[in-house]
Amino acid sequence: MRSMQYAVTLPAAFDMDLIRRRIADKGHMLDDMEGLSFKAWLYAVRAEHGPENRYAPFYLWHDEAAMRSFLLGPSFSAFMADFGRPPVRSWMTLHAALTPLLREARVATMQSVVVPVGSAPAVLLSTEISRADGERARGALAAVVALDPNTWSLVRLQLWRAIPATAIEGEAYAVGHVSVGVPPSR
Repeated sequence: MRSMQYAVTLPAAFDMDLIRRRIADKGHMLDDMEGLSFKAWLYAVRAEHGPENRYAPFYLWHDEAAMRSFLLGPSFSAFMADFGRPPVRSWMTLHAALTPLLREARVATMQSVVVPVGSAPAVLLSTEISRADGERARGALAAVVALDPNTWSLVRLQLWRAIPATAIEGEAYAVGHVSVGVPPSR
């Protein structure tokens, strides 16, 4: 599996209702997409979710072929026509703990952390799987952990019905829609 995200920072005065409408109009278009596990249509409103307005969808792909097809296809070309060509981050997915209730997510939390030098890979994997499973036990509808081996950094994404009562680390986003895909047919 591959995790992927691109983010567009929008001006402080940007009308975020335009992003909400975009998600309402286009969110269903990726429902049942072959090769997509899910797409969380994330956005942040300045002062509500953080210091800036952002549109930052997060994807979990079953395989790289589906991710490549999307990035080189008409849907992403339409995005680039509207917002320009953003850097696209992708990671090797270490673990994804998902529930069938993904579509009920309304909030996302995301942390980026550097893997300490000297960390044993097997211990890192075990620790991150336990962490993700712990988030699921706390009520997360999804808990994904992924690794960028180029920078030795992790991204941890959780999808929730509401912000958890306990403190969160990292960034918070609203979830406008969750598109759930289907495994590739082979």
